[in-house]
Amino acid sequence: MSGHSKYSNIKAKKEKNDAAKGKIFTIIGHEIALAVKQGGADPASNSKLKDVIAKAKANNMPNDTIQNGIKRAAGALDTVNFEELQYEGYGVNGVAIIVKVLTDNKNRSAADVRSAFTKGKGSLGSQGSVSFLFEEKGQIILDKEEMEDLGHDAEALMDMAIMAGAEDLLERDDYYEILTDPGEFSSVREKLEQENLPMAEADVVMIPGNTVSVTDEEAVKNLRKTLDLLDASDDVQNVYTNWEEE
Repeated sequence: MSGHSKYSNIKAKKEKNDAAKGKIFTIIGHEIALAVKQGGADPASNSKLKDVIAKAKANNMPNDTIQNGIKRAAGALDTVNFEELQYEGYGVNGVAIIVKVLTDNKNRSAADVRSAFTKGKGSLGSQGSVSFLFEEKGQIILDKEEMEDLGHDAEALMDMAIMAGAEDLLERDDYYEILTDPGEFSSVREKLEQENLPMAEADVVMIPGNTVSVTDEEAVKNLRKTLDLLDASDDVQNVYTNWEEE
């Protein structure tokens, strides 16, 4: 799950197989539990929970599943022990990798992440070793074709985004990317939601300042191995890299 990915990857995620979809739902379920523990079960007064609900809807999680998750979390606050952790390191060819983890077992998570880096011939670093190469931003992805069907062009969307408090709107080949200050993400997302804009993705992500191109086939193979192994871990929430995939 790459947080700052090409829209083709986002589309692929929307069309993922049942096993992959199950992992997404499990991760979001854990995020719901953590949000409820931190701020209560009422999204009206818990902006973090409101953001997770929006993320769940963007990933086509059924509303009944969302509400049941909130109820379960509210009834089991004493047993919710998930922690948010961040690992940083380098893959081959100096590709920077940040791994966001949500876990109830730090030892298991650490072993999974370390194994992924080792098998892909990369190396784990200390906290802060690569995060300086990234900037945290609120990111909202809008499908371009869907926006056109609704009668919204780039200029109209830019006006909406700026009025909502966003920093910028970037037009890509097949999607629009709205960027916000992390602290303003919830507010901007809510205002755009009120404009009835369907969001393909909405989350706070890590965006690389510069990207690295890798052409060596063996290096690409090892990078993919690292990312695939990280994605296979039930504890890994998001992975961010500065690799410019071809």
